[in-house]
Amino acid sequence: MKSFLFLSIFLTSLYSIEPIQPLPLILDDINLNKAKLGRVLFSDPLLSKDGTVSCNSCHDLSLGGADSRDVSLGVENKKGNVQSPTVFNARYNFKQFWNGRADTLKEQADGSLHNPAKMAMDKNAIEKYLNSSDFYKKQFKKVYATSSILYKNAIDAIVEFEKALVTPNSRFDQFLYKKIALSDNEHKGYVLFKTLGCIFCHNGINVGGNSFQKFGLMKDMPHIMNTPDRYAITKNVRDKNIFKVPTLRNIEYTAPYFHDASSKTLYEAVKDMSHLNLGIALEEAEIQELLAFLKSLSGDQPTILKEK
Repeated sequence: MKSFLFLSIFLTSLYSIEPIQPLPLILDDINLNKAKLGRVLFSDPLLSKDGTVSCNSCHDLSLGGADSRDVSLGVENKKGNVQSPTVFNARYNFKQFWNGRADTLKEQADGSLHNPAKMAMDKNAIEKYLNSSDFYKKQFKKVYATSSILYKNAIDAIVEFEKALVTPNSRFDQFLYKKIALSDNEHKGYVLFKTLGCIFCHNGINVGGNSFQKFGLMKDMPHIMNTPDRYAITKNVRDKNIFKVPTLRNIEYTAPYFHDASSKTLYEAVKDMSHLNLGIALEEAEIQELLAFLKSLSGDQPTILKEK
């Protein structure tokens, strides 16, 4: 009897713990001066080889930190081979890029600046440009107390800005904080999200971004050459079409969807994922309920974007 009671209490407490955690309302680990300098660098196209591409070109801060194009364009209009993921809340991803080839935001920023199909710059060229600017010399002197701007300081500032790109206070976060109740459709969508199994991949503080999973679990997808999946890193055939699970936060603003931009709308993405990874066909009412829940994950604009 005691064993049964203990098991009942354990199961009750286990299932009362929400598999999604809210974003913090206040960030207490951001150096504001560094982040504000990083914001300027993030939008500066002169950090690219031909002066046409900035970080914001592929991670548009007015479009949910993502790119509305199927693939981004780099210097000399070079096409990328993957849809750009959002930079919002990227600090909470366990890896960066779709195939997880970067462990940190620093590695991600460094890789994009040097990538020949993106910004195609090198350390020396960036330092030369920054040190030729009276504006940047003044700002780096103020923030880093240095009269000679180093590449590592520029990367540090960009990373500090990206760390500040957190979107708190979504309706769902308010629900988790017990400030509001979800609407009927939002609640039904969340219950469905859990019972269908979506929650096994999309969980945690970023509602994703914390594991690698196969795209097409219930229906094998053809493997396309040069796909930026885990196979591109490991060369293990079992890693073909395996990608980092994307965050679902602010998902209504980051179309198109998936690494290949194959779903153009959120409606299509819900239908496609239920078919490819759950092996089911959703009813229209279920799709609408899931959409209501997903839209409840949209938060406020990052505070750093409002700083003067």
